[in-house]
Amino acid sequence: MIEPETLACWLKLTLIPGIGGRTQRKLLTAFGLPDAVFSSSHTALRSLIGDKAARLLLDTDNEARIATALAWAREPDQHIITLADPDYPRTLLEIPDPPTLLYVLGRLELLNQAILSIVGCRAPTPQGLHNAEQFACALAKAGLTIASGMALGIDAAAHRGALAAPGDTIAFIGTGIDRVYPARNRDLAHEIGAKGAIVSEFPIGTPVIASNFPRRNRLISGIARGVLVIEAAIESGSLITARLAGEQGREVFAIPGSIHSPQARGCHRLIKDGAKLVETAEDILEELRWIMPTPNSPETEVSGVSDVNQSSEILSFMGYDPCSLDELVSRSGLATDALSVILLHLELEGRIASLQGGRYQRLQVQ
Repeated sequence: MIEPETLACWLKLTLIPGIGGRTQRKLLTAFGLPDAVFSSSHTALRSLIGDKAARLLLDTDNEARIATALAWAREPDQHIITLADPDYPRTLLEIPDPPTLLYVLGRLELLNQAILSIVGCRAPTPQGLHNAEQFACALAKAGLTIASGMALGIDAAAHRGALAAPGDTIAFIGTGIDRVYPARNRDLAHEIGAKGAIVSEFPIGTPVIASNFPRRNRLISGIARGVLVIEAAIESGSLITARLAGEQGREVFAIPGSIHSPQARGCHRLIKDGAKLVETAEDILEELRWIMPTPNSPETEVSGVSDVNQSSEILSFMGYDPCSLDELVSRSGLATDALSVILLHLELEGRIASLQGGRYQRLQVQ
């Protein structure tokens, strides 16, 4: 745990208006830790960042804001981590402009898990919402942590799908960590904070500023192994996230849609530009070469990705009406754990969907 005095120096460095991330990193590279920066002379600072920035650095009084941040970080499950912190996300250290520090509400360990980001438009079609929830749920069940931006539409659906798995999810926000935007996602934000993690690079109290959201997008892409775009118009901010993902060396996936749908045109453009077309969650797992964690018990072993005969039998037992896990246990005679593994593989293959209330629905004729 970083000492409060040390953290105060990091906060002082990041809370000065006009001293952005590039300048902060320049100072840290030259002088080392923040306390060495503030111990340096005006002359030394001026030679590196110019007179105006040097004066801002030495003369700005941010004691009240620093005290507020330190008080926030003393509360349970509230963290401030810096570039020098071992808990800092390793994937963000790979991008050109990692934040100097991050405010994290919730489970800090999720930031260094295997992450897949899901993004899309704020006004999706019903099918887009369904796809977001189902893909997020299936990928979370496979052991990936789902990241998104907690916006209305696809983002919120992806978070809900991951939580329903139940699985892990991270929300990167474009305001201070103490703000919820949009307000309609307040309940979702509380659930993510309690079960997953909410992350912001912006100081406590930062209001809604439009330019902060594209900047936030580089973290959604940078922290992940890949980014899945589900419905995006040509001018969608999701395309910014996808472009950043490509620049950061991350995989970009897109789900195609109707040629007549405006919400599909962004995805079609991404596919034309080289994004990988996906139809099932399994497509993503195969591309990432993801080995899904499986139970070790002989009772739950399934040969290969899914035993064809058992899968066909389960689909036959399921029929075409929604049914519960208990009903399938009764019909098939399988143990609950073994059946759950088969159902998970069927869901990843896009052959069934999990519904609210723990029920399952067959999606295609076999």
